[in-house]
Amino acid sequence: MIAAPVTTSARLPAQPVEIPVRLIEAPEPEVAAQFLRMWRVSGPSVCKALRDAGIETSEWRAPSMRSTSHECYFQRIYKKNEVRPLNSVFLRVKGNAGGDILEIRGRLVGPPTDAEGRLDVGHMKIFETLVRQAGWSDFQDALAPIRSLRDFENERFGAYFSFRRDTESQDSYDFMLVVAAGSEPQTRTKAYFSPERWVEAPDPRVAELSLPISQLASKQGAHRQEGEASR
Repeated sequence: MIAAPVTTSARLPAQPVEIPVRLIEAPEPEVAAQFLRMWRVSGPSVCKALRDAGIETSEWRAPSMRSTSHECYFQRIYKKNEVRPLNSVFLRVKGNAGGDILEIRGRLVGPPTDAEGRLDVGHMKIFETLVRQAGWSDFQDALAPIRSLRDFENERFGAYFSFRRDTESQDSYDFMLVVAAGSEPQTRTKAYFSPERWVEAPDPRVAELSLPISQLASKQGAHRQEGEASR
């Protein structure tokens, strides 16, 4: 009797593995700014850019001898009555002695508009300069509502930008641009798991696959034991 030949599985040839270049290349600051936002320019640089745009801000300096903060500001009152300004602009870029920016705030009162109700070109230069200096392209979306004097609010990757009508003062608008203070890991984690990036899976079976591997393995093991016990 002739024994049947024993079949052995042939070893598959090794397959080349390609490593994406993005995993080993040096980080790019422009790309990093989209994930963890921080000011890439200094306070004095922003103040100079505003002056170059025709917004005559002061020099970057401490507001008083005892102050630990530094700032530059711009204020013009074009028209007022006995009680308050009727047409004015205020802008302040605030930071520290090292030039780091902490916040940018301002207020428009009775801003001039064109025949279609759009904000005056000279006032728009404030916001165009700030968005350009920040370097975050998605904040370009703020310029259209600001030009139309509509409320705008955007908080992404640790940066907050708002333009709002003051409900207690007619024809007045407050604006603010702030990078949230906090540790880098906290900011990165909050930005990464933002609802804008992730949605809840409608199918529980699909949602289960998003569990960490350790929890998924223990859950599958529990289901297997329940199946064996029911036999």
